Amino acid sequence: MADSTISTRIAEAFRQLTEQEAVKKGLSFIEQDHAQTIADQIALTEIPAPPFKEQQRAEEFMRRLQELRLEEVQMDMEGNVFGLRRGTGNGPTIFVSAHLDTVFPEGTDTTVSQKEGVMYAPGIGDDTRGLAELLAVVRALNEADIKTSGDILFGGTVGEEGAGDLRGVKAFFDGRSDIDAFVSMDGEGYDHITYLATGSFRYTITYKGPGGHSFGAFGTPSATHALGRAIAAIADLETPSQPKTTFSIGQVSGGTSVNAIAQEASMSVDLRSNDQQELEKLESRFLEIVKAARDDENNRWKDDRLQVGIERFGNRAPASQPADAPIVHIACAAVKSIGGQPKLGEPSSTDSNYPMSLGIPAVTIGLGGDFGGAHTLEEWHNPKNGHLGIQKSFMTVLGLAGVDGVCEALLKE
Repeated sequence: MADSTISTRIAEAFRQLTEQEAVKKGLSFIEQDHAQTIADQIALTEIPAPPFKEQQRAEEFMRRLQELRLEEVQMDMEGNVFGLRRGTGNGPTIFVSAHLDTVFPEGTDTTVSQKEGVMYAPGIGDDTRGLAELLAVVRALNEADIKTSGDILFGGTVGEEGAGDLRGVKAFFDGRSDIDAFVSMDGEGYDHITYLATGSFRYTITYKGPGGHSFGAFGTPSATHALGRAIAAIADLETPSQPKTTFSIGQVSGGTSVNAIAQEASMSVDLRSNDQQELEKLESRFLEIVKAARDDENNRWKDDRLQVGIERFGNRAPASQPADAPIVHIACAAVKSIGGQPKLGEPSSTDSNYPMSLGIPAVTIGLGGDFGGAHTLEEWHNPKNGHLGIQKSFMTVLGLAGVDGVCEALLKE
């Protein structure tokens, strides 16, 4: 992103910010604070946070927010934890978060190992690094004794991954109307900014029939045959490349024996698009296929006993905002203020989806260091130059909330 694409107002405000001794102190502290950030990252990684079972990690993260002297630290009914760093009252209210959950099931060994400065463990990057960087931002604000104009809520959300369906961020925003902007600290690349949201519907489809012996009950409709009919038809769907619209059958299961007509068979399906209309069109075609497969299998055997269960367990709204929205310019200016070149990413599915769909300015900003093996047992993170991600987030927060006596909050035109 070229300098000219950052508004003059925001560029000038960031110039003033970077000249302030308190801001310089905060940026310097972040680099010196590297060891504490790594210690936080390791400690939190080794507390498992499987989907829907994030409480143990949430409680520890809440304790750390309390140690940082945030006010009104709490865990809400959904399991999100957050605390308030109060401003002067002359600015907006910002929610800055990372997500607490990982994709890994209960029982996964999350012990961190290290080799030549690289850390290895399931969840070491996504998004435990985000949690650690968030704590570092709060420490830097405290160390530099910076008084923001706006109030800032710092916290961790639950349910960002997989079947969690953004339940944490949905519950948070459904429960209050005083948040003016949202920042999610998630993903690789300190210079990476996600400002567009990919939507998705997720389904579990289950066919159920009477079943029977493969030879003796031949002629009975089969759940696996119906599933196969549906899978074949779904695989032949055609979707537009722009707006990008996709489908995937991620899991299939069913049947009990090689010599039994299956009583039950199921699949989990992911439908995605960057456009709500295209997502709904894809969903409609998908549901037609699912029902037709049931009917075709019953008709094949002149029967009506095979049924289909349709459960939608995921609903993430697509959303967009202009590339020249103030929150995007602020995030870009923050990257440039520490010597980076901002990169505006393609639409993605993150915690920012939900507030963005409500019309609340939201961005997901990348983390420091290098990452690999996300969502695998071989996940790793190299924290070299990781301070850049934290410094970028620190500056983003200052631009959004404003600094008393230095510059106003830049969120509004």
